[in-house]
Amino acid sequence: MQKNILIIDDSELVLAMAKDALEEAGYLVQTATNGIEANRYIFSKNRPNLIIMDIMMPMLDGNEKAKILKENEMSRDIPILLLSSKSDEEMRRLTQEAGADGYILKPFSPMEITSKVRRCLAAVRQ
Repeated sequence: MQKNILIIDDSELVLAMAKDALEEAGYLVQTATNGIEANRYIFSKNRPNLIIMDIMMPMLDGNEKAKILKENEMSRDIPILLLSSKSDEEMRRLTQEAGADGYILKPFSPMEITSKVRRCLAAVRQ
């Protein structure tokens, strides 16, 4: 069954690059430009199997959104990969604080984002 990935980022360029890479790898991809818009996907019957979320976004930053999702009974089991151009060390800290399942550093290559998604989904199945 095709896995559904939700990408949340306020950059249209990042959304397009990530979406193209993941669709080419065989994933069904939905996009949202902020955490509030993303709720229509997260809390639908076709909810995502994984969320990739930018840290720096308007209205509600990705770190806070990840914390909220991990505290909500309806979304806590959806794996989350945070996305940012922050340092590796800072991303490790933010990932742990938010309860996220990992992170991807910007800029990323198509191979890198696909590999991180594959690993994260495989870890969830075990």
